[in-house]
Amino acid sequence: MLRAMDFTDTQLHRYARHIILPEVGGIGQETLLRSRVLVVGAGGLGSPLLLYLAAAGVGTLGIVDDDVVDLSNLQRQVIHDGSTLGHPKVDSAAARIAALNPDVRVETHRVRLTRDNAADLIGRYDLVADGSDNFATRFLLNDACFFARRPLVSAAMLRFDGQVSTFKAHLGGANPCYRCLFREPPPRGMVPSCSEGGVLGALAGLVGTLQATEVLKELLGIGESLSGSLLMVDALNAAYQRITVKPDPECPLCGHHPTITDLSIH
Repeated sequence: MLRAMDFTDTQLHRYARHIILPEVGGIGQETLLRSRVLVVGAGGLGSPLLLYLAAAGVGTLGIVDDDVVDLSNLQRQVIHDGSTLGHPKVDSAAARIAALNPDVRVETHRVRLTRDNAADLIGRYDLVADGSDNFATRFLLNDACFFARRPLVSAAMLRFDGQVSTFKAHLGGANPCYRCLFREPPPRGMVPSCSEGGVLGALAGLVGTLQATEVLKELLGIGESLSGSLLMVDALNAAYQRITVKPDPECPLCGHHPTITDLSIH
């Protein structure tokens, strides 16, 4: 186990701004270096999320993405560049992280998250961060994290708007799940994707960085969690709104009479 007294001179220098924070300190930095986070999606949200988690010294980052880098990605997916066009996103992201912080171990999963592999992948990590771009994956992650008893930090964006929240319904109490907020995925075609509706590139950095902040807070056990709240970002009008989300007693996953009891019936 790595303790503050075991930090190398290079690590003490690298993480100095964390270590002098009373809320983090050497013990907190040790916690980050021991932590394992699974990031689903190495795209617009995953790019700033992965970069800041790596810079912070999160010891193991798992990356799930089955796509390759395309020129249209570079408007917002800042972890990639022109030299990695056509390369798997997980490999491009891993190379960038290795250059940024050699303390971080990257585990690449070039797969699409499915009911068949979700439980196994999530079970290997302490926390999951959802940077996906589709409702099917968001709902699957919500359900899988609930059954695996893993906190889920979720984010989404479209055009000029974004949202961030944390879901820990497995703890009970005042902690809702994603289905308490959105019961079922919307009908296909009702909500456009970023490729259909567009997205401001810089919004990805804003929302992804907020998501990274919430991940670090959860790992460190500091500050006020976004569990039970949804943070809404309106970048066009420079407006933020935090709304309360309560557990839904009729939720099919975490309510009083659940109808979703395992991933096989998701």
